[in-house]
Amino acid sequence: MIGINNRFSLQGKTILVTGASSGIGKRIAIECSEMGAKVILSGRNIERLEETEKEIGNSDTSIIVADLSSDAGVADLINALPVLDGVVLAAGIVEMWPVLYATPKRIERIFQTNFYSPVEILRLIVKKRLFNPGFSAVVIDSIAGTDDFAPGNGIYGAGKAALRSFLKFFSKEMVSKGIRVNTVSPGLIFTPMQTEGDVSEADLQKAIEMVPMKRWGLPEDISPAVVFLLSDASSYMTGSDIKIDGGYTI
Repeated sequence: MIGINNRFSLQGKTILVTGASSGIGKRIAIECSEMGAKVILSGRNIERLEETEKEIGNSDTSIIVADLSSDAGVADLINALPVLDGVVLAAGIVEMWPVLYATPKRIERIFQTNFYSPVEILRLIVKKRLFNPGFSAVVIDSIAGTDDFAPGNGIYGAGKAALRSFLKFFSKEMVSKGIRVNTVSPGLIFTPMQTEGDVSEADLQKAIEMVPMKRWGLPEDISPAVVFLLSDASSYMTGSDIKIDGGYTI
């Protein structure tokens, strides 16, 4: 158990993690628990959330099933929340569409989960005062928002860019309330999301060749930075972004 006097400890903190059923969100939830937090797991799939809970193996975890692709799902999540010490918004979807196929309907679908939902969750947590003093929000962004303009990734990247921009304003307005808001922007991270759809082994290997470290990142490469931002060790940070990309954007 991490000592409570360790500034990196999350002992005694209640942390919500969205997207906790797989990938980066799952690893973050596990690591937050290992650092002493009481973790609330949220996602769409109850079976996968239960797998995460089982892997954590800690009685201080709980589950809230919520589909953040709809306003009703966001409301369900907010209505089930206790007062929090921190939140990690890791839920997101990826769809590849060339710009000529970026229809309003497709834009709306991706923005609903990747932009509108995290913004609304943070807004309502503050409005309903579901936060303790020293509250820290960490949002998983992406280098696709501002640094990597891969063909077909326009809608996803635009959503992430909009999210990071909004959170800069949000973080500044929340300083007076003692709330910190920071982002983490992963590069090429190998998760189940990367293998969905028509992606060949050759495509995956070609992507790796663009990374100076010559390997895919893993969820466990991301989670320590998130724990840091949730902890008292980062108490002088807000409005910041931590880029973790193996040197991709150098």
